[in-house]
Amino acid sequence: MLQATIIFILLAYFALLLVISWYTSRKATNDSYFRAGRSAHWYLVAFGMVGTSLSGVTFISVPGTVGPEHFYYFQVVLGYFIGYFVVAFVLLPLYYKLNLTSIYHYLQHRFGLVSYQTGALLFIVSRTLGATLRLYLVINVLQIFVMKPLGFSLFLFGYDVSFHITALIILLMILLYTYKGGVKTIVWTDTLQTFFMLLALVVCVVYITGDLNMGFGQAWSTLSDAGYTQVFNMQWQEKSFFLKHIVGGAFITISMTGLDQEMMQKNISVRTLKDSQKNMITFSFILVAVNFIFLLLGGMLYLYATSKGITIAKDDLFPTIAMQYLPPAISIIFIVGLISALFPSADGAITALTASTCIDLLGIQRNEKLSEEQRTIIRKKIHLWFAFVFLGMVIFFKWLDNKQIIDILLTIASYTYGPLLGLFAFGILTKRKLENFAAPLICLFAPCVAWTIGFLSPTLFGDYKFGFEMLLLNGALTFGGLWLFSGQTKEEISTAVLPAKAD
Repeated sequence: MLQATIIFILLAYFALLLVISWYTSRKATNDSYFRAGRSAHWYLVAFGMVGTSLSGVTFISVPGTVGPEHFYYFQVVLGYFIGYFVVAFVLLPLYYKLNLTSIYHYLQHRFGLVSYQTGALLFIVSRTLGATLRLYLVINVLQIFVMKPLGFSLFLFGYDVSFHITALIILLMILLYTYKGGVKTIVWTDTLQTFFMLLALVVCVVYITGDLNMGFGQAWSTLSDAGYTQVFNMQWQEKSFFLKHIVGGAFITISMTGLDQEMMQKNISVRTLKDSQKNMITFSFILVAVNFIFLLLGGMLYLYATSKGITIAKDDLFPTIAMQYLPPAISIIFIVGLISALFPSADGAITALTASTCIDLLGIQRNEKLSEEQRTIIRKKIHLWFAFVFLGMVIFFKWLDNKQIIDILLTIASYTYGPLLGLFAFGILTKRKLENFAAPLICLFAPCVAWTIGFLSPTLFGDYKFGFEMLLLNGALTFGGLWLFSGQTKEEISTAVLPAKAD
């Protein structure tokens, strides 16, 4: 009965998204699809970005990390907070000054077409891997705790393809409400989905605290006594050493938000730079608070599991307790929150990937031979193509069936966003001219060198293990490689030969 109710709520929820899509996509154009006609309200973007940033990975994985890793993840969150200010006051002014639709156009302004398309391709690979990994995690939970108990099982040539059908249905739902409206629709749907996700978070924390007969003060004391609330790790050799996490978190934000078309297309959809900066700063404060509540929930879940004699760890902790040990009403709220975490993991990603492919790789906006109708047809085909790519990647991750999703996600980001970080840093911090062929070669070579250093680091550096700072290493190697294959501009040369002024 519970699973049937959840299915009904899922359909009702999807119907609401379709209504929003219909309303926001009236008189839709390619400009409204790509950047909402630069008319989005900053406060809606700020609130909606919370859901996009957190996604199903935070909803499922972060609470599960508290047991083995205490509150160490909050070190990364503090790094995030620092990074958002860099995005707000360094990158956003640059994007608005150039009036960009795709942020990778900056690389064309600075280096030329090859570097521009290299940056766009790095984003496409990075976001495809990251978004599909997040999507897999949530669909897997839905399959295990909702579809499977309903008896949904389908075999083909002796192989259970039930998960594949669930993934297909979810992606068709996402495709239907994003196909026409693009960013203009997503700004509104992400706002709705963030609200439901945070509602589920707060309700679960309040219920579990009450069920354990604790006030929040007593709950915090109990968590502290159990060692869960330890925030800073002072062991420098470990991956979770506090400086590694804080510095890594800052650069993760700069890369995965400030240099990410999905995140930035929402920010540059706001009318003015000032409003976009207000959005970013407001969002950063909200995100710190919400991540802290997720960690608090994780601690309460472990206390609850201990009191009930439940032995579960990591990613299975929250869904198992919510679906098997909490009252049906709380289970339903959990699923609504999970669904609300699921859709932002994919809807904005598919839209951003479509935009980047169309604008950056295919150049449909700069091709004057194409009519607006022809551009729309190409855009819709690319959007559909990415939906099928997402389906294939989700099925691939199911085949891998690895439980430590958040670790995998951040590791992938270190190797794919690192070269992007190096490219933008080289463009912003230097005035050197880059050889045309250099960018793609260096952006491929740098991660290979970084991986080798990371693999050998325990032997070379006395048991030192790279954590999130691997992103910074990748960026630094890319920056150094670009420097080697670049030359001085005329401005630099003329400055270098000028005699010093006499006192």
